[in-house]
Amino acid sequence: MKLYVFLAKRLLSAVFVLFGLSILIFTIARVIPGDPARLALGPRAPEEVVQRLREQMHLDKPIYEQYFYWLRDALQGHLGQSLYTHRDVLVDIKEFLPATLELILFAAIINVIGAITLGVLSGRYAGKIVDHIVRIFAYIGVAVPSFVFAIIFQLVFAYFLHVFPAYGRLDENLVPPERITGFITIDSLLQGKIDIFLNALKHLFLPALSLALGTMAQEARITRASLIENINKDYTFNAISHGLPERLIMFKYLLKPSLIPTVAIMGLDMASLIANAFLVEIVFNWPGFSRYGISVMLRKDLNAIVGVVMVVGLVFALVNILVDLVTAVLDPRIRYRERGE
Repeated sequence: MKLYVFLAKRLLSAVFVLFGLSILIFTIARVIPGDPARLALGPRAPEEVVQRLREQMHLDKPIYEQYFYWLRDALQGHLGQSLYTHRDVLVDIKEFLPATLELILFAAIINVIGAITLGVLSGRYAGKIVDHIVRIFAYIGVAVPSFVFAIIFQLVFAYFLHVFPAYGRLDENLVPPERITGFITIDSLLQGKIDIFLNALKHLFLPALSLALGTMAQEARITRASLIENINKDYTFNAISHGLPERLIMFKYLLKPSLIPTVAIMGLDMASLIANAFLVEIVFNWPGFSRYGISVMLRKDLNAIVGVVMVVGLVFALVNILVDLVTAVLDPRIRYRERGE
C-alpha cells in the first residue's frame, strides 16, 4: 500500500472518530445536572433573563436539535459563546492553546531524547550499574505525579538556587513579541529578539521537564525491554558472527525495530500531555489551554466544554496518524499487512 493511500485511510477514520466524539461529549455536557444559563447569570438574575439565555443557547429544544444547531455552527467555524469568558470559544482556544502546545512541544523534545537515550543505555548494559540506575529512575518517574516534580523543581531551582524562573512565560519586565504563532520562542526568533527567546526557554525548562519525566521513565523501560528482546534474536547473533562492529549492529539493525513499540506509546503519551498539563500549569502559573479547560468544566460552560474536548480529540487523532506513519516507515510490513499481503 502506498504511503499516501495509507494516510488517506487514517484521515478518513479520524473524521468518523471525531464525529462520534462530538455526539458523545455534546450529549454528556447537556445531561449532567445543573442549569448552565442560571450558573452563567448567577442566582439573583430574574427568571425571564435566564429563560432568554436558555432560548439563545437552544436549551429549550430537544437535544438532537441542539446538536444540529451546534454542528451547523461548528462547520462554519463558530463554536458558540463561552459563558465563562463571554467570548467566542474559538477565540479562547486561539488565545490559550499555543501556550500549552509550546509547553508540550518542549516536553516532547525532552521526552524523546531522554527516553531513547536512557532506554538504549539500559538495554545495552543490561544488568550493569547503568541499567540499575536507569531502572531506579524509571520506577521513581512512573510512581511520582508530574505536579510533584513541578513543586520540587520550583522549590529547588527557582526559590533556593535561583537558576530558573518560578512562574509565567516571560519575565515581567519583558514585552512579549508580536503574536504570529502564539509560541513565544518561535515568534521571538522570527522577529530577531534573541533575549526574549532565551528568557522564554528558561521559563519553559522546568514545567516541560516536570511534564516529561513520567512519560520518559515509562518509555525508557519499554525501549529497554524491546532492545533486550531483539538482542537475543537470531539475526543479531548472525550479525555478530560475521564480525560486524557492535556500534553498527546496535544503531543500524537493533535500534530501528526496537523503537516501534516505544513510538506507539510515545505518541499516546504526548497527546495525553495536553490533558495532564493542568496541575503543572497551575504550579507554574502557565496561562495555558489545560487550565482554561478545567475552569470551563467547573462552571458547566457547555460550548467551551465541547470545544475543549474536541480540540483534545483532534490532537489525539493527529498524533495517532503521525504515529501510524512513523511506525509504517520503521516497519514497512505494516503497510503491506493493511492490504492483506
